[in-house]
Amino acid sequence: MLKTFKLGGVHPPENKISANAKIEVLPLPKSVFIPVAQHIGAPAIPVVNKGDVVKVGQIIAKSSSFVSTNIHSPVSGKVKKVDVATDSSGYTRQGIFIDVEGDEWLEEIDRDETLKTDFDFDAKTIIQKIQDAGIVGLGGATFPTHVKLVPPVGMKAEVLLINGVECEPYLTSDHRLMLEKPEEIMVGTKILMKALNVEKAFIGIENNKPDAIQLLTSKASKYPGIGIVPLKVKYPQGGEKQLIKAVTGKEVPSGGLPIAVGAVVSNVGTAFAVYEAVQKNKPLFERVVTVTGKGVKKPSNFKVRLGTPTTELIDAAGGLPEDTGKIISGGPMMGKALATPDVPVTKGTSGILILAESEAKRREYIECIRCGRCVSVCPMGLEPYLLMTVSEKHLFDRAENERVLDCIECGSCSYTCPSNRPLLDYIRYGKAKVGQIVRSRKK
Repeated sequence: MLKTFKLGGVHPPENKISANAKIEVLPLPKSVFIPVAQHIGAPAIPVVNKGDVVKVGQIIAKSSSFVSTNIHSPVSGKVKKVDVATDSSGYTRQGIFIDVEGDEWLEEIDRDETLKTDFDFDAKTIIQKIQDAGIVGLGGATFPTHVKLVPPVGMKAEVLLINGVECEPYLTSDHRLMLEKPEEIMVGTKILMKALNVEKAFIGIENNKPDAIQLLTSKASKYPGIGIVPLKVKYPQGGEKQLIKAVTGKEVPSGGLPIAVGAVVSNVGTAFAVYEAVQKNKPLFERVVTVTGKGVKKPSNFKVRLGTPTTELIDAAGGLPEDTGKIISGGPMMGKALATPDVPVTKGTSGILILAESEAKRREYIECIRCGRCVSVCPMGLEPYLLMTVSEKHLFDRAENERVLDCIECGSCSYTCPSNRPLLDYIRYGKAKVGQIVRSRKK
């Protein structure tokens, strides 16, 4: 019997229409914009100036605190300026503009794609290499990986979970990475295990990827301590807490982190990036991005340098369909609509989804009919209808008491609501406000 989490969940149409599209290397852009905040935590601080010449892999912005990451140049060329530009949310963010001139890499980066399985680094060295390389969670959360590898005092990791679920509809970048770089993911997993000093690791993969399950199972036989766990197809199976529950049976307490039950979770893309950082001295300056949609001429998975304009990915996939109603960064459930397509690919860009006007248009919502569907599908055991109401009425103390901060923003409530109520929109608003109140209280 396939494992899964028990509480809530939905099963939206999968629409994995780019699953058979092999990863293509996107040509270099003429110029890039590199935001200095591509991660949870404090923005990095620019260390280059206008006119500086940089190489691929060179640090251009340094982490400003422990919960922060370095930013590296994805291209070689000349710094045009250090200025602000619009990000994917429509806000202006500081970043570094670089005009591309050739493709000259730092000499210490090993560009040979031959698999390198052996490593003799100790845990401290591994964590330092990961921190220096600017590795973050590539599943979308962008939490600095080196922070996860240093548990709080009094807590110890017992098991590593590698998230190969990719439960978000349409997205296939993780799936393709597992098919095309399985050994590298295995080695990256072993490196993370050594960093955490754990003997067990499990790679969770939903059962709609039988080819990835079969391939990684065959590869895992050569790597003691790593097991492959097929999972039932149910959204949001890829949520940290849901994955932990499905694989280990343990439940992360309200307000707690995975380490509270001895677990650390990393994405398969992160495991691959760790492999490249430790074995090849390669910083995180490129990633795989899915470009997809029912109207897209050529649904694709691209290996793309960070900072590349989103418009170039769309053009490479056949251009923007005439009936486009919305462009989403990420998937349809948790992704966010782009204010403009003229935004750069960042470390957290897992996919670009193009929806037709008919799919993107919101239907008029009506009053709540008290059907309880949003409660039954919530994987965190919350009451979304109530959280929307108290957030809408600015009753933030009540929202905090009703555990709004436990919301993982999966969108299952909005997806299933027969009244078309914008539940997640208001819950996100309430969650942000309560978060501000909690942070100010701690200060």
